Amino acid sequence: MNIPNFFGELKRRNVYKVAVAYVVAGWALAQGIAQVFPVFDIPNWVVRLIVLLIVIGFPIALLLAWAFELTPEGIKRTEDVDLATSPSRNRTWIYVVVIAGAMSLGLFFLGRYTVSNRTAKAELPARSMAVLPFKPIASQNRDEVLEMGMADTLIAKLSNSREIIVRSLTSVRKYGGLEQDPIAAGNQLQVDSVLEGNVQKSGDRIRVTARLINVADGSSRWAATFDEKFTDVFAVQDTISQKVANALALRLSGAEKDRFTKRYTDNVEAYQLYLTGRYQWSKLTPPDIRKSIGFFQRAIDLDPTYALAYFGLAEANRSLAINADVPSKECLPLAKAAATKALEIDDSLPEAHASLAFSLIWYDWDWAGGEKEAKRAIALNPNSAHARFAYAHVLSDLGRHDEATFEMARARELDPVFLLYRALEGMFLHHARRDHEALSKLQQTLELDPNFWVTHVILGKVYAQLRKYPEAVAEFTKAKELSHGNSEAIGSIGYVAALSGDTAKARGVLDELKTLSSQHYIPPFSVAMVHNALGEQNEALTLLEKACDEHDVRVTLLKVDPRWDSLRANSRFAAILKRIGLE
Repeated sequence: MNIPNFFGELKRRNVYKVAVAYVVAGWALAQGIAQVFPVFDIPNWVVRLIVLLIVIGFPIALLLAWAFELTPEGIKRTEDVDLATSPSRNRTWIYVVVIAGAMSLGLFFLGRYTVSNRTAKAELPARSMAVLPFKPIASQNRDEVLEMGMADTLIAKLSNSREIIVRSLTSVRKYGGLEQDPIAAGNQLQVDSVLEGNVQKSGDRIRVTARLINVADGSSRWAATFDEKFTDVFAVQDTISQKVANALALRLSGAEKDRFTKRYTDNVEAYQLYLTGRYQWSKLTPPDIRKSIGFFQRAIDLDPTYALAYFGLAEANRSLAINADVPSKECLPLAKAAATKALEIDDSLPEAHASLAFSLIWYDWDWAGGEKEAKRAIALNPNSAHARFAYAHVLSDLGRHDEATFEMARARELDPVFLLYRALEGMFLHHARRDHEALSKLQQTLELDPNFWVTHVILGKVYAQLRKYPEAVAEFTKAKELSHGNSEAIGSIGYVAALSGDTAKARGVLDELKTLSSQHYIPPFSVAMVHNALGEQNEALTLLEKACDEHDVRVTLLKVDPRWDSLRANSRFAAILKRIGLE
């Protein structure tokens, strides 16, 4: 074959021009469908199929260009056309390229505009409200479990509307004082409306007053009083939530209306035990979390179909894995089983999906499953801060930092005074190597509450990364004091001591942890970080391998935690990451 003649023939038959026109037109079509189809919720497989057909069509178009020619008289075989005298062949392909390019740009910007508008609308700030802990009608007859429980139940009901953000129980529980001003609380919680009330149980009767207040001017938007048998407490809660929805002009879908009046149990005693469990759990201290487990289990014993009690049991066991020095094997399988059972009973519980997401990534190292459950939680309730938090955690641990910090910021916006979300937003920024931003967020969190020990731990990590060792030690020491001896806080003191060259102090911390291990469980992770800072990599890696054997929650942070950067080139460390699905 004469190669020059062959390429000349390709040019003579306009194959080059058709190739250029086809590529431009195909790219335009692919851009258009990629931008526009998602707006109409057309499945992704349709998009992929069209792109595949475009690719397959390319060689076919070249063969047709070789064999046929477009003339004013129509399509003819190339052999039957005098190409030297064809008047249109030199310009037709230019028209195709120009038109296709214009279409491409038009579809691209149309799609971007439509999608961005849709996203902006989805992310517009919703109206917000808080349900404060109810107060006793007579102060000498306080029932804090019932007072907090009324708020907790109404928060759960009102959160079923996508048109309003309702602050969580953990955010409002500190406003349970008898002299609490609802307007001041509303301003601190950054909400538009506040629901406050009084409740008193006397014998078999319950008296409830409720009032919905506009925070901006203190005006009352709705108020009512109920005096019923205690067995009718569920009907009272249904009525209050419906009246509040009407007063706020919330547009409820059929499914949302059903969830507003949904009752998870008709057993009043089981309900009271559930409320007591929630009251204990919301304190978020290891002793109180352990107490809550007993109450949730007793509620389940009375009503084995009580989905919320299973969710409470899941959250309590999950919380122990990270808040207390408790072996993961003792609590996370129980957390997963309880969350799974809750979803078997009612798959529409977003918080239960979020709780299951944590168990899947922390214990099973099932990252795809964890992400699926977190996204399912968000789909069920986009205004759930807990669901956003769960998804942010999955993303951060996987190293998808931009997505993680976005989701965590959203969780904080949905629940701005919950300290844990603020502290962990700082941690995710730290893991993204954005330490100065993390520092600012954590200092703001301390201004809200200087006694939250988790904030001090994360702030210490940031200071250590910035090589501000005295400040880091001060933060870790404060965290140790406030947490009553959390092993991570203790180990972190030794870690920084080793980095700063104080080997004797670091060895002293190792001795302290060894002594404590004879009294209660000490996660190997906490000891490993000290050895690593001392340059004892083999000891550190052996302890990390042991931590994997024990499914220590903290190993899921290894991919992104800067404290382990010195081990990243080590094959044993790479094997650990691969073992837990992070490599």
